[in-house]
Amino acid sequence: MRPRNLLFIMSDEHSRRVLGCYGHDMIRTPNMDRLAARGVRFTDAYCNSPICVPSRASFATGRYVHQIRFWDNAIPYDGSVPSWGHRLIAAGHRSVSIGKLHYRSTEDNNGFSEEIMPLHVVDGVGDPLGMIRDDLPVRAAALKLAEQAGPGDSDYQGYDERITDAAENWLRQQASHPDDKPWVLFVSLVCPHFPLISRPEYYSLYPEDRVPWPALYAQHERPDHPYVAAIRECMVYDKAFDAARVRRAIAAYFGMVTFVDHNIGRMLTALEQTGLSATTRVVYTSDHGDNLGTRGLWGKSTMYEESAGVPMIMAGPEVPNGFVCREPVSLVDGFPAILDCVGVSPNPDDADLPGHSLFDIVRGTAPQRTMLSEYHAAGAATGAFLIRKGSFKYVYYVGMPPQLFDLDVDPQEARDLAPDPGYRGLLADCEAQLRRVVDPEAADRLARSDQAARIAAFGGREAILRRGSFAHSPVPGAAPVYT
Repeated sequence: MRPRNLLFIMSDEHSRRVLGCYGHDMIRTPNMDRLAARGVRFTDAYCNSPICVPSRASFATGRYVHQIRFWDNAIPYDGSVPSWGHRLIAAGHRSVSIGKLHYRSTEDNNGFSEEIMPLHVVDGVGDPLGMIRDDLPVRAAALKLAEQAGPGDSDYQGYDERITDAAENWLRQQASHPDDKPWVLFVSLVCPHFPLISRPEYYSLYPEDRVPWPALYAQHERPDHPYVAAIRECMVYDKAFDAARVRRAIAAYFGMVTFVDHNIGRMLTALEQTGLSATTRVVYTSDHGDNLGTRGLWGKSTMYEESAGVPMIMAGPEVPNGFVCREPVSLVDGFPAILDCVGVSPNPDDADLPGHSLFDIVRGTAPQRTMLSEYHAAGAATGAFLIRKGSFKYVYYVGMPPQLFDLDVDPQEARDLAPDPGYRGLLADCEAQLRRVVDPEAADRLARSDQAARIAAFGGREAILRRGSFAHSPVPGAAPVYT
């Protein structure tokens, strides 16, 4: 495979279930669908932690969260662990970011030659409330989700428009003044992350009376697992919803997904018009998904497919056309894939990375490994760990019952097989497989210890509670609104 440029596009909170090429029969995503048709679509891609900061830190470093200890949205990536960007720059390649990073600060060496319009965590601190995991606090700001949902404009949509403008301009300038070596442009859009507000021209594509009702939304359908119950009582999103607001929220989310698709289309058009498409590969993914009302849950923070699953599409020179890869992959596979794409040899210090190049996975030359997602952040009463074993999805909760789903026969994860005595052997095999990757109890203790130290440094639990919380990180130049 020849070294090529790479345009890597990441959105925020895009569930792979809401994409035309993944089988959704209502959503309009023509640009992403065409990208998948001329490239590779990974059917079973996951984030490594279903919340922004640890997910993006894991993607940057190619390492699992328990290895790098950026556990939650108040312990952000600070450049201290080498990223794929650091490796590119050391090898003489340009590594440029446009848009959301959600790291600690631009003052850190984050592995980019240039950060254009970066969005980092608030005040370099982020969201300390998410570190409180004993006696979980009620996050009152979550109630705004339902109250705000509907048609309109938002800072996030304006920010994404500026990000796309900047990406188009960068590509045009690059075509006029090419580098000697392949480059990587990381474009990070913030939609369809809430607030669930969509511009009318996109919102109107999805009539409220026609959008699908969330699966398993009725009270008697919702799972009663203690981890899920704790999330629901902490992240009180659903308490502000009624039927009308549910439909407005879904229509708005769909509208924002189509808005993301429109912006991706603009970037792909810029590649074509500049002639860069002949020398540039493209990857699209998201940092995590969104429950979008399924099981009465909103936002992320769970190990269900809506939350932990992400789209993953790649296309371009030497990438197979219309190929569907069913091997589970995750965002840590991005690190080796990015270096592979531009022709940078692996650094000896990266020999223990858990991921493999997406290109090797597609070729079938990558060794077998265990895909891991884990969660230790806001609303997590205990550490949660997800692996795949064939069609089975196993979720281990420290001190709580595990969950087991057969995604081939039960894609909605409506039937937890873990309590069934007939699956005891498989449960034991799954736990053994997980423990070969991580000691979940040790990781949970380490996360809590790190978080306790940060809480103490912040002045303690009560100081954090007095500070309050905000519904979402503000765009550059705006202030957070605390509740």
